[in-house]
Amino acid sequence: MSEKLNLCVLFGGESTEYEISLRSVTSVLENLDKNKYNITTIGITRDGKWRLFDKDTSLIINNNWYSDDLKKASPDLGEKDSSFIITDNEGNVSKIKTDIVFPVLHGANGEDGKLQGMLEMAGMKYVGVGVLCSCVSMDKAYTKIVFKEAGIDQADWVTINDYELSDLEAIMDRCEKKLGYPMFVKPSNAGSSIGIGKAKTREELETAIRSAFTYDRRIIVEEFLQGREVECAVMGTRGNIKASCVGEILAANEFYDFEAKYSDKVESGLVIPAKFENNCEEKIRNLAIKAFNALDGKGLSRVDFFCDDKNDIIRINEINTLPGFTSISMYPKLFMNEGMSYAEILDNVIEFGLK
Repeated sequence: MSEKLNLCVLFGGESTEYEISLRSVTSVLENLDKNKYNITTIGITRDGKWRLFDKDTSLIINNNWYSDDLKKASPDLGEKDSSFIITDNEGNVSKIKTDIVFPVLHGANGEDGKLQGMLEMAGMKYVGVGVLCSCVSMDKAYTKIVFKEAGIDQADWVTINDYELSDLEAIMDRCEKKLGYPMFVKPSNAGSSIGIGKAKTREELETAIRSAFTYDRRIIVEEFLQGREVECAVMGTRGNIKASCVGEILAANEFYDFEAKYSDKVESGLVIPAKFENNCEEKIRNLAIKAFNALDGKGLSRVDFFCDDKNDIIRINEINTLPGFTSISMYPKLFMNEGMSYAEILDNVIEFGLK
């Protein structure tokens, strides 16, 4: 890259994972090579306001970035010229040209295909997976259908839609018969372990189901899988995907919930690289690529598994198509263990987006 690329970094968003985006984008902005990129930063508030952010990036992580004097920003859908329209408070309009957009948004309205579709309609290249992979991977129920068709072993499950809640007793009967206790209850469209509950009794199952429905209109109930929680990062273009080493999560809580991931009060352990028996690391890496390809993935993702390496059992848990990029996130740590710097990881996923 002899000339600087015009890079637009998006953060925030209308999502339950808004705060995680603030943490991720702070790390991304701190590590981007300023000699390679002309960086434009655009923040999206919780209520969907797009603003050009041109102040100190230290304001972002504590959610102090928004102010009334920030200029409005929006993709130029009318001209499809890879530009953002910038409007100040006096109504003066200008444009900012972009070569590629780096969405550092997690969850709904950033990771579920909506943003990706809008960027494509504006003629913009972007970092990460495409529309199909984004929307299917965001919904755990439909991801499971794809994995089942691809022959990738996973936990058995029951899908529940909100319109079925009128017969909750029958639903719980079905879960108990098919899955048995303990079970995990998850919103179908949520990340960072938000809204997830573990049920060991029928009473806990009802509570977890009702709680999960406060986050989504569709949920899944999964059988409990015994094993080590491990993760593998992937990056590349279609037909040329590279998998990282495999890392292990040592959850501080009973399971790897939101607090165990992000709270300063508890500290989960990461083992990178994890050690396995029965050549399980290579099998996990191959399965991560297989899962990514099954969803028509490109760019980057993190693929999570449960592994009982002593008995040579590996089951996929889920895929995260815009994984966390915080200073403690597994995705960058896995590729940094492969010898790449954080800045080089960013360079690579940007280059894949350009292709």
